[in-house]
Amino acid sequence: MRSIKQPGAPVAERIQSVEARGRAFSFTLQAGVPLLEAARRGFAAEGFAGGVLNFERGALGPFGYVMPALSKTGENAAFYSDTYRPGGITRTSLGSMTLGTRDGAPFFHCHGLWTEADGKASGGHMLPDETIVAEPFEVEAFGLDGAMFTAEPDPETNFRLFGPVAAASSGARTSSRAFALRLRPNQDFAGCLEDFCRARGISRARIHGGVGSTIGARFTHGGVTEPFATELAITSGAIAPGAAGTLEATLDVALIDYAGGIAQGRLIRGDNPVLMTMELVLEVLG
Repeated sequence: MRSIKQPGAPVAERIQSVEARGRAFSFTLQAGVPLLEAARRGFAAEGFAGGVLNFERGALGPFGYVMPALSKTGENAAFYSDTYRPGGITRTSLGSMTLGTRDGAPFFHCHGLWTEADGKASGGHMLPDETIVAEPFEVEAFGLDGAMFTAEPDPETNFRLFGPVAAASSGARTSSRAFALRLRPNQDFAGCLEDFCRARGISRARIHGGVGSTIGARFTHGGVTEPFATELAITSGAIAPGAAGTLEATLDVALIDYAGGIAQGRLIRGDNPVLMTMELVLEVLG
């Protein structure tokens, strides 16, 4: 399996996890409000301090983002590009967000694909402090009670990354058992989730959110992304018994690589290792 040497030593715990309760719901982001604040308000209205969300068609402007890039210093295995600030309204086709905290304040990690006002198709990592909702649009969310994603230093990658931590209950109404997860580098994306569920007797689960990166990508439709640094969003995902009765993860994703290549499709199980991180929520169904 492909691997990328990280600047720090790998830690023994390869999947960070916190068990919690949660609930799926939808809400509309308010126009004229920073994307971070619009998301925070939507979760707060349902009694949640954080969680994950997915969206399709949306409108952003002003808008700031970065793309994956090679590291110029060698202090990280890969890094970010300079900031892009397209004019006019940018129209998203899809996106996935983790809403948590950084330095005690709300913060998000959000990847997506979009078309800029001049027709340029692009994607990458949205900047919380430079992105405004231009027109109202709906999102599908999953709120967490008892867990929170918090940005903390990660010596292995030399980044500050979201990871799940236990949190006090907010008393929000919940409906499902759930796990907040962060997958560490150089392990197969699908295999991690299958092993995690198998070890806990989980036979079926649905993925909510999903923000991270893989070392290139290999798709079931035959497509291949060769550039190793990507920014990825999960568009749909589940874990369930396969034809042979063993657990199988189906992971539909969209990504952009550091060369600007855009790809979408279902990842091949066993051939898509994590590059830096992968954050998501597993809702337990059985």
